[in-house]
Amino acid sequence: MDGPPPPSPRRRLEPEARREQILDAAVAHFAEVGLGGTTRDLARRAGVTQALVYQYFGSKAELTEAVFARVYLDRLDPRWVDAIRDRATPIEARLRAFYAAYTRAIFTYEWMRIFMWAGLAGEVLNRRYLDHVGERLLAPLREEIAASPGLAPPSMEDMWNLHGGIVYIGIRRFIYHLPTPEDPAPAIAAAVARFLAGLRPAA
Repeated sequence: MDGPPPPSPRRRLEPEARREQILDAAVAHFAEVGLGGTTRDLARRAGVTQALVYQYFGSKAELTEAVFARVYLDRLDPRWVDAIRDRATPIEARLRAFYAAYTRAIFTYEWMRIFMWAGLAGEVLNRRYLDHVGERLLAPLREEIAASPGLAPPSMEDMWNLHGGIVYIGIRRFIYHLPTPEDPAPAIAAAVARFLAGLRPAA
C-alpha cells in the first residue's frame, strides 16, 4: 500500500546563502510578530532546525543585531550626506531629494513593522537608529539650512518635526493601513515648502 511521499530533503546551501536565508526569514518573522518572536517559530518558518539558526547566529541578540543592520543600517546610503552638503543645489531641492531617497529606502512593510514593534518593546535598537539619523542626517541638514540666506536656523526639534511628519506617511500606510499617496513626492515637496516658509522672516 502506498503511503505519503517521504519529506523532501532540505536543499544544501553554501554557508553564506544559508545564513542569508535564515536572516531573510527572521526579518519577515519579526515584522509579523515583533522581536519577541521565538527562534523556534523562526526556524519552522525558515524550514530549518532551531539548532541550525544558532549555528549561524550564536544568540537571539546576535540575530536581532543582524536584523537591525539589514533593515536599518544597510538602507542608509552614505552618499546622502554628500548630496545634502552640495551647496550648488538650492536647499529646498536638496531637502526634497533627500526625503525622496530616504522614503524609498524605508517605506517597506518590514521596516515600518519592525520599527513599531521594537519601539513598543522599548528596544535599544530604535534609540540607536534614531541617534544615528539625528547625528548623521538631521544635524547636517540643519547646518545646511542655517547656512542658507534668508532662513532662520531651525532647532533640532524643528528638524524632527519635519522628519516625523514625512515618515508618518509610511506609518499610515503600513501600520494603520490608511490610504496614502502612491507617490509621496508631492506631499514631501509640500511639507518641505511649508517648513522653509516658517523659517523665513515675516514680510
